[in-house]
Amino acid sequence: MAAPAPDFAAVLAGAAARSEARLDAELPSAAEGRIAKAMRYAALAKGKRLRGFLAIEGAELHGLSPDIGDGLAAAVECLHAYSLVHDDLPAMDDDDLRRGLPTLHIKWDEATAILAGDALQAEAFDILANLNAPNATGLLNAIKALAHAAGGRGMVQGQALDIAAESATEPLGLDDITHLQSLKTGALIGWSATAGAVVAGDDPSALADYAAAIGLAFQIHDDVLDVAGDATLAGKRLGKDEAAGKATFVSLLGLEAAQGRAQQLCARACDALAPYGKRGDNLRAAARYIVTRRS
Repeated sequence: MAAPAPDFAAVLAGAAARSEARLDAELPSAAEGRIAKAMRYAALAKGKRLRGFLAIEGAELHGLSPDIGDGLAAAVECLHAYSLVHDDLPAMDDDDLRRGLPTLHIKWDEATAILAGDALQAEAFDILANLNAPNATGLLNAIKALAHAAGGRGMVQGQALDIAAESATEPLGLDDITHLQSLKTGALIGWSATAGAVVAGDDPSALADYAAAIGLAFQIHDDVLDVAGDATLAGKRLGKDEAAGKATFVSLLGLEAAQGRAQQLCARACDALAPYGKRGDNLRAAARYIVTRRS
């Protein structure tokens, strides 16, 4: 599988800049106090902004204005930032580094991290509720879909399954990990890719199929990077899963087979975009980026 076209880096950077500009405008001012400062620290830390990119691309593919696309991107990036803040807590993954910076509970304290994460989650829905979308029903459906993707039947349930696996008497099998990651990682990626279609009142099925493939490919490649990646590039500690004896796609499939599986999923994602023709090329490049990235 070829690497993404060189200009995809510029496309991704452009979407990241749009996401961050909207986040900067939507988040409370740092002058409002400790929680506001912590929210901004977590949400505005430099990252790939892949979810924001997917939201912007999906909105454009379905004829929505840049303002709507940017709002969808800012909302999902707030939700993602909240999830990272809480995942990093000592009671969860217990990490001290995120995006090359001290995690929020290290920078401040656990209480501040919990409250800032809670506030970022609420901020995501506030941003969505204030969008001037032409299709009010579509916007409501997107808000409902984000609540589902983020909650106890989506991302939170995936995290709960991941925590339970750490103390299970038997390691998870391949089907178990695939299900877990479809919730923990895949649910929010799925929302990001399909939100534009949902808000526009269009059929999201092609983008849902695309997102299901890239969501799983993303996690498989994360497992590959955890074994064979560069911690400096990743901006976080690597090798934790292996050290803890945790089942991963790499431990179950082997490194080479896991890489091959990610490439197959990339091809499946690209095929799912057939209804969009050449207009889906940026999303195809994103699929290739996901399985070739170094962080």
